[in-house]
This record gives sequence, structure tokens and C-alpha cells, in this order.
Amino acid sequence: MSTAPASRSARPVARIALVTATAALTAVTATACSTSSSHTTDTAATGSGHGSGNTIQVVAAENFWGSIASQLGGSHVKVNSIITNPDTDPHDYEPTAADARTVASAQYTIVNGIGYDAWADKLLAANPGSGRTQLKVGDLVGIKPGGNPHRWYSPDNVHQVIEKITADYKKIDPADAAYFDQQKKTFETKTLAGYNKLIAGIKAKYAGTPIGASESIVTPLSDGLGLKMLTPETFLDAMSEGSDPTAKDKATIDQQIKNKKIKIYVYNSQNSTPDVQAQVKEAKAQGIPVATVTETLSPAGASFQQWQTTQLQGIEQALAKATGK
Repeated sequence: MSTAPASRSARPVARIALVTATAALTAVTATACSTSSSHTTDTAATGSGHGSGNTIQVVAAENFWGSIASQLGGSHVKVNSIITNPDTDPHDYEPTAADARTVASAQYTIVNGIGYDAWADKLLAANPGSGRTQLKVGDLVGIKPGGNPHRWYSPDNVHQVIEKITADYKKIDPADAAYFDQQKKTFETKTLAGYNKLIAGIKAKYAGTPIGASESIVTPLSDGLGLKMLTPETFLDAMSEGSDPTAKDKATIDQQIKNKKIKIYVYNSQNSTPDVQAQVKEAKAQGIPVATVTETLSPAGASFQQWQTTQLQGIEQALAKATGK
């Protein structure tokens, strides 16, 4: 995997360009079906089989969900992801006229929800669409606004999304139901084999190992791996939301690192603030292995499984080095 993108400062308050997007929607609604998005299109996986020959037009707010949707749909879907640049922060993204055209033509949309991509909710609300099927991941997995939005880092939630997308494809295009079932089977048993094996292996070998992290993006993964998160939740949330962490939380983390209460430190290299940089530096100075994750696909052209597997391998190596197991 390529080197992570340059550090970003703490996230500002989201600024939604709703007026522009709404105006664009109004202008393009009548002709949107023939207009393609200016964003990178996730290339549909090559698949065989016969059916209706329909191609479902899918729009995903973020490319990590778009990658999964594309692979599950194979040759019977065309997926456009709005967030595709690793340097783009989904929290404060401002929709464009091209985004409005893309959403207007969608038959199926996937947004994360839980307050993570409110701009996508506003785009959808501006043009409800006739017969469009919508998936909001937060609603599917039962996490309400205010909860941890980073559900693509929860292995259990990822599999829930896989089940739901496949079921929705079958409802939209019932003639190709058998094809979608086969795509799902292949994706879960073969495509995600390495991902699933790493998760199971880390959980079996390192469950209960105390770790530290830079922000709440790591928490769902830590839970899925059975690791013990020691970093104060208030610090993790503050860093994810772009707020200033408290002196008390920073002091607690400093002591955890100094006294080696954590075995490894995991940080989001796309949101590496001065506080996080200081913690990474101190962890390395204390001989605590450091692993990195990113918020969105990195590099941009990676598949969900390539991205996640590389990161899991980094965490596994850090745990092995820290524990000698």
C-alpha cells in the first residue's frame, strides 16, 4: 500500500453547500438519467450468468461502501462513489453539481449515516426520487446519531451490509437473483477470505491485549478483534470530531504510554494532529509498536479487502512484536 496521505488538521465544522446542490438537482432532474458522475466510477467486477440484462445505477456516499457494492453487483451494477480522494474528509465534504446529477440518476443509494455524511442525506432529501431504494448503514446496524459512525471498521457490521445490499439488489432486479446470490457467496468465501482469516487469527491470539489509539475510528475494529481499548473514549471522540481534547485525557494517555500500559498504538494517518503526532513519537520512543489506519480507501484505487487486509496485517505485526507471540 502506498504511503498514507499528508496529515490533516482537526476537522472543521461541516459546511454543506446545500443551496448549490439543490439548485443543481432542480436543473438536472429531467435529464439526469443520461448524465454520468464526474467522480471515479468503481469498476464492476466481471461476472458471468444470464438474466434481465439490467444494470442497476448505484451511488455510494463513500468508496469503502462503494467497493463492496460494486463487487457484490458484478456486471449487473454500475457504482459511483462520491468520496474517492484519500485527502477528502467525509465529515465536512461539500456536494457539487456533479454529485447532484449522480444522485438524481441513482436507483440505489448507500450512505453511512450516524451523522457522518449529513451532506448525503441532504442531497437525497432534495430529490426523493421515484422508486429509489436507499440504504443507511447506521439504521441497518442500529447505531443512532451520536454513536460511533465508523461502521466499516466493524467486521460484524460489514457482513450485515453485505447481506442487505444483496437482498436489495435481488428486490430491484429479481430476474438476476441467482446471480447476486452467487456474487455474495464468492465475495464472502473467497474474496474476503484473507480479511476474515486475519480477524479470526488476531482475535484468537491477542484477545484482551490493551491498546491505545488516536481516535474513535479504531474502536469498532478493536471490538471486532477482541482487543482492549485503554484510550479514554472522550479523547477518541474529540479527535474524530475535530474538537480539542482535554488536558486530563492527554495526561492519561501520556501516562499509559510512559508506563507501557498499552502494547501497541494505532492511529489514523489521515487525521494526524500535533497531539497525535506527539503520542506517536512518544510511543516509538518507549518501544511501543505503532500501526496505522486510514479513514477512506488508501490508495484510492484499492478494493475494500486490499485496504483492510493490509491494515490488519500491520496491526498483527505490531501485536506480534509487542507480545512476542
